[in-house]
Amino acid sequence: MLHQLSILPLLVRMYVKSQMEYRGAFWLDRLAQILSYGAVLLGLWILLQKFELLGGWNWPELALLFSFQLLAYALGAAVSFTQLRDLEELVRLGTLDALLTKPINTWAYLIFSGLNIGYAGHIILAIPVLVWALLAAQVHWSPGTVLFFAGSLLSATMVTGAILTMIGATAMVWVRSSHLFAIFFGFWEISRYPLNIFPGAIQAVMLTLMPLAFISAVPVAVLLGKPVPLLGDFAIPAALLAGPLLVLLAIIHWRYALGKYQGAGG
Repeated sequence: MLHQLSILPLLVRMYVKSQMEYRGAFWLDRLAQILSYGAVLLGLWILLQKFELLGGWNWPELALLFSFQLLAYALGAAVSFTQLRDLEELVRLGTLDALLTKPINTWAYLIFSGLNIGYAGHIILAIPVLVWALLAAQVHWSPGTVLFFAGSLLSATMVTGAILTMIGATAMVWVRSSHLFAIFFGFWEISRYPLNIFPGAIQAVMLTLMPLAFISAVPVAVLLGKPVPLLGDFAIPAALLAGPLLVLLAIIHWRYALGKYQGAGG
């Protein structure tokens, strides 16, 4: 076990080194990310200049929702999205068979050999916006609020990684999983908006079948003292427990999918 753990930092260093081989191109890509998401943030600002409030949320509160979502997604996706998205190709070509013979946990090898530092652009944009929004939205800080903020951000990160892991692992059963990623990002796009502006059916889906409301809408609403649809007083424990529970579910699903995997030859 200790030997396997000692390999993981080496895998990360090797992948980071390969990604930074062309540093100019790398940072140009990060700049493109910042400009792309900056345009989305600008769109929200323009919308609020026209309507002042969106579902009872003002501009600093929406900026907090946006930056919290972007940061939690970047941290979670860095250890899951690219690696699990590419799993479909590994299954289709039979390359996964070779990975299964390695003397290291297959999931750990996939994750740490492809740790995506490309999300640096998301983080560079999200952190300053988040800090400004926390100040401008006048969050009432206390020791409990600080602990909730840290715990809910960690939980939101886990929600992202767990859902992406489950979607990617499905390729070991169905061979194809790219359509599920498209569904994920469809719901992810709307998760940067307050939950209360959507019909009840969408709210229910965002809290259950595709629980992306726990990435930002639920924890940020709690931070701002706003009511959370459907959850009510259970919003605080739900925001903190969603991540660990989904990680547990992802572990179970990964093991199930791995057990169903039959190899490239069927």
